[in-house]
Amino acid sequence: MSFSKETKAELCAAAVDNEECQKSLAYGMVLFSRYFGRDSLSLTTECRPVVDIYSRLIPEITGVIVEIKSAVRRHGGESSIYTVSVPDQNECEKIYRFFGYHGNDTEMGINDLQISRRESLPYFLRGAFLSCGNVTDPEKDYHLELIVPHRKTAYDLERVISGIKEIHTEPNVIQRKGSYVVYIKGSENIADMLTYIGAPMSALNLIQSKIFKSVRNNVNRKINSETANIKKTADASARQLKAIEYIIKKRGLEYLPDDLRELAQIRIDNPEYNLRELGEALSKPISRSGVNHRIQRILEIAEDLKDQ
Repeated sequence: MSFSKETKAELCAAAVDNEECQKSLAYGMVLFSRYFGRDSLSLTTECRPVVDIYSRLIPEITGVIVEIKSAVRRHGGESSIYTVSVPDQNECEKIYRFFGYHGNDTEMGINDLQISRRESLPYFLRGAFLSCGNVTDPEKDYHLELIVPHRKTAYDLERVISGIKEIHTEPNVIQRKGSYVVYIKGSENIADMLTYIGAPMSALNLIQSKIFKSVRNNVNRKINSETANIKKTADASARQLKAIEYIIKKRGLEYLPDDLRELAQIRIDNPEYNLRELGEALSKPISRSGVNHRIQRILEIAEDLKDQ
């Protein structure tokens, strides 16, 4: 199950405090359905818990019976697509008027009177997310969006979310394929939004995923750094051993001064040592920079012998 479906399942299972909050939840689900008007009302979803709560809530709140249809869509596996609709136009108009709409305004926007009570707003937004929202798997990205068919409704939703102090975020609106997308970016902003609408476990999972990802990235960076250092040490050691072997072949190890000869022998015996370890292995330990200076002298002697 995707992270978005898990979030919707948690929201569907969350308690609804009272009848007023149930009405706000139903209003959010209806307003942000795929179609909502005087003669049409339908919601399309892949999430069965959304179907269950929609088909139960709408009749309870408005007295209108809904119809459920399902189809199977195949894309990398099988998934069911559910459509919940009100087939009777008179019943559609009944719901339309129940939530305070009149006439035939397709750019209806949000009826602020329906969400005037502060405690009702989280349920309204919960309904909106259940109908048209998605949240990306936090392993991939931090992105929450609500796909809205009408421009005015989208910008009204942006206004409503921006005014919520508990969320501390300002969503953005873009147009995509004939719809308007209200979206929120950033793990903290999305976690606040999910908590506000009643999905604290999904918010917690998102934050935990971010922490795990951060730890994993830090570990990978450290491993990559250590791997690079090991490779660098190995390459340098190989170059130094080659130079020492050339000196031995041409003049013998005794050709080197005592301090360089001791270092050369330690390098031969310990090809895996880095400069610090080489310095500590000397009879009179020296610093890393001191070892590097002696190594450079050995390399220069080898080069001089090649020129002779």
